[in-house]
Amino acid sequence: MGSLINIFNVILYQPLLNALVLLYQYLPGRDFGVAVIVLTILIRLILYPLMVKSIRSQKVLSELQPKIQEIQQKFKNDKEKQGREMMALYQKEKINPFGGCLPLLIQLPILIALYQVFWKGLQPEAMVNLYSFVSNPGVINSTFLGIIDLAKPCTIKIGDVTNYLWPNIILVILVGVTQFFQTKMVTPHQNKFGAGQSPKAPDFSRMMQKQMLYFFPIFTIFILWKLPAAIGLYWIITTLFSIGQQYLVFAKRTVADSH
Repeated sequence: MGSLINIFNVILYQPLLNALVLLYQYLPGRDFGVAVIVLTILIRLILYPLMVKSIRSQKVLSELQPKIQEIQQKFKNDKEKQGREMMALYQKEKINPFGGCLPLLIQLPILIALYQVFWKGLQPEAMVNLYSFVSNPGVINSTFLGIIDLAKPCTIKIGDVTNYLWPNIILVILVGVTQFFQTKMVTPHQNKFGAGQSPKAPDFSRMMQKQMLYFFPIFTIFILWKLPAAIGLYWIITTLFSIGQQYLVFAKRTVADSH
């Protein structure tokens, strides 16, 4: 277990901490929030090829839902035949049904490492993890634009009193809003009834997609509420970057389909 932690620190925690400190020191204004934004963009640029593949897979799978439901309905009593038909559909469309999972699995350890950087990496004692060519900045001012303290969550307790940090709360709500629009972009526009279904048969896939459209943003707000606001800033920039990527991918796909 100790060796895994050491590998995690060497591969993710230390590089992210050092990159953040470098950006904080050399970007104009020495604004911690600006450093977080630039670091987020750099991470997204590194992951760009993987994310493009993931977005394409998600979009194609969403568009194939009517055909998938038709196969499931047609071969509902023959699971083996149903599986073969599904695989044939995936091969025909040249997609991997699990293609959208890999980028998400890669982003999870990055998010954990960033959480550790934002939670305890800003402390003076954590500066022992800096590389030899990175100078110790001393005390890091964790505010963004002089308004949001990125080292703190939405609420803090002073004694028995709970204090609400409204700039942090607004940031987290904005994360939920952008998450909603990102999810909505990959949610297919469906008719009232799915392919191969009668008006009496409920489209459970459509109902589930609609529930997830609202569940993910609310769940995101719930998760970020007690985390350092820097995670929320990272999340919102990541989501905006993803929206831009999705727009470009969908635009290229529309052009390709038109030809």
